[in-house]
Amino acid sequence: MNYSALLPFMLLVPVAGAIGISFFGSNERCKTAKTALGVSTLAFVISLLMLFHIMPNGISATAELEYKLNFLPMIGSSFHLGVDGISLWLILLTNFLTPIAILGSFSGISNKPKTYYSLMLLLQAGMTGVFLSMDLLFFYMFFEFTLVPMFLLVGIWGGPNRSKAAYKLFIYTMAGGVLTFGGLLFVVWKYYTQTDIITFDIISLYATSLTPEEQFWIFVALFAGFAVKVPVFPFHTWLPLAHTEAPTAGSVILAGVLLKLGTYGFMKLMLPMIPQACAEMAHFVAILALIGIIYTALAAWVQTDVKKLVAYSSVSHLGFCMLGLFAFNHEGLSGSLLYMVNHGLSTGALFLVIGMFYERYHTREFSKIGGLSKKMPIMAFFMLYFSFSSIGLPGLNGFVSEFVILYSTFTSTGLAGVEGSALGPTFAIIAATGVILSAIYMLWMCQRVLFGPLKEPEVHHNEDEEQLPTDLNKREWGLLVPLAALVLILGVYPKIYFKSTDPAIDHLLQNKIVAKIEQDNNSQTPVVAIHTEK
Repeated sequence: MNYSALLPFMLLVPVAGAIGISFFGSNERCKTAKTALGVSTLAFVISLLMLFHIMPNGISATAELEYKLNFLPMIGSSFHLGVDGISLWLILLTNFLTPIAILGSFSGISNKPKTYYSLMLLLQAGMTGVFLSMDLLFFYMFFEFTLVPMFLLVGIWGGPNRSKAAYKLFIYTMAGGVLTFGGLLFVVWKYYTQTDIITFDIISLYATSLTPEEQFWIFVALFAGFAVKVPVFPFHTWLPLAHTEAPTAGSVILAGVLLKLGTYGFMKLMLPMIPQACAEMAHFVAILALIGIIYTALAAWVQTDVKKLVAYSSVSHLGFCMLGLFAFNHEGLSGSLLYMVNHGLSTGALFLVIGMFYERYHTREFSKIGGLSKKMPIMAFFMLYFSFSSIGLPGLNGFVSEFVILYSTFTSTGLAGVEGSALGPTFAIIAATGVILSAIYMLWMCQRVLFGPLKEPEVHHNEDEEQLPTDLNKREWGLLVPLAALVLILGVYPKIYFKSTDPAIDHLLQNKIVAKIEQDNNSQTPVVAIHTEK
């Protein structure tokens, strides 16, 4: 069997499903939802086949599977897909969370179901395409394409302020993305001036020789797009509104995967292409990350809407990812990638639980609900469980990634040859206060919603709404149990993750980042030959 063919099929299956539902799907909501669930689950099965093919032989430092089809040879672009130890986990996360998000929409979406589920499948294809792309042009196309389905999901099926949230999301991310595209095109042009070869192959472009001034301006351009996507303070203001107004599934995908496109861009493109500029700007990025960790944690503490509290917590947690990336050591890069996965699981699960409360009470205000553990003990358990995961309770997944990132920040010595690139104990100690604050606002949330006197609003359901029981139904059990299992597995046995990513992380750090700095520092003449790796 040609396992490389699995890569394009991971993209084609959801695209074909979206087209099929749009033109030939049933107008009956239940049938359309089940079709979309089946298609997204098939894409997940394909990603599992990819995993089962790769794991028995061990994951090496470079791409395990590759698929290449000439697309625009006149400009050096090709439909080039690949999987390595870095992209593998994010591909699995994408294809795991999308069926869960679709299943979570069964009771909440009654308006235009064919359009809704088609957009969800297109979003799945776009996100997977970002993590698979080894061609810069396709990376950017997929990166920007994901904005379109999410814009429509928020704008059509969102809350009362959906239009404002959708347009804010679109303007912020599109503006940053345009600057990023300009920076990427400059790298392509620079490579052409040095080799007389036009190419968009990412591995080849890593070897482009750049002056410190060129690296700085490329850093500014790429930072504009990726920092908005993460989002890094102060570019975060679009996210809490988008989360609050998005439908439940939109919030799950937004927190679980879409925000990781930004951190993945830092890891996949910025660190290996312009490592010297990244190292020189490490303190700047780390300070923004610390402000984001503390400021948004305090903002979460004073929210009156449960969903907005979790939205602000999402910004705070992703500040840890940025610290790990700019610690420039193995533990930092590995911990940051693990944090991307863990954050997607725990925060995505919290948005699901909050959505279940909202479907029953049509409110998320702390002033209107309370003491719900008396009527919903099982749902209360899951809310506490995923809150503990988000806080970083030992034994659950959040603890591992937070500990590794804080350790990497504390012991960071920076990059050799780049003065002032080390972070060190001060950054780690300040970041650790964010862990304390997260425990405060998460436990405060649980205390207000789950404990104390029972407080429920009067609810008037529409005729087309599914009448849900007080506690979890079978579908909701099916949503939360797989997430809870992964949270526990990655908490007690993180070796399964580290074993699969260590070779790729070492290769990225030593062969891409350190070697690139040495090349640029030693290069007196333009590069005339570039050797690409498998």
